[in-house]
Amino acid sequence: MSVLLYNTMSRQLEPFQPIKESEVGLYSCGPTVYNFAHIGNLRTFLFEDLLKRMLLVSGFNVNHVMNITDVGHLTGDGDDGEDKLEKMAHKTNRTVWEIAAFYTEAFFKDYDELNMIRPGTVCKATDHVSQMIDLIKRLEEGGHTYISGGNVYFSIDSIPDYGKLARLDLDALRTAVRDDVE
Repeated sequence: MSVLLYNTMSRQLEPFQPIKESEVGLYSCGPTVYNFAHIGNLRTFLFEDLLKRMLLVSGFNVNHVMNITDVGHLTGDGDDGEDKLEKMAHKTNRTVWEIAAFYTEAFFKDYDELNMIRPGTVCKATDHVSQMIDLIKRLEEGGHTYISGGNVYFSIDSIPDYGKLARLDLDALRTAVRDDVE
């Protein structure tokens, strides 16, 4: 069965052709497990499940991998600045590890209740910290990072075509950021 998917780069429906014949790798960025998933979170996973089912019915083997973010997150994302896992741990008088385990289990209970097909592989972020550090070091060595407020960030200026897929006007985005700062 032929599968047509929308190609964001060409802005057209095109026949889907996986890198390896009949095999599809599907990566899902899973939840940060500091609270229950809400319907907005679950909508994302329902879409991924629908895509996976369509690929399976079309005869593809799907290797679905999902990460679980069970470690601290950026503190400057519009909240009060405290790490969300630590905040919930303090609020409930439990450890960060207990919070992560509890909400991971709750997430997959919801996942099952919605009759979604579980990923073949689930990876916890804490199991891959050393690989993340190695990747950051390689990005730093390649000139693809900058430091702000003691944190390391990816530098979009280091990739000339960054934003091409989304057709972003990076100059306009930079101006907006500068205006907000001033």
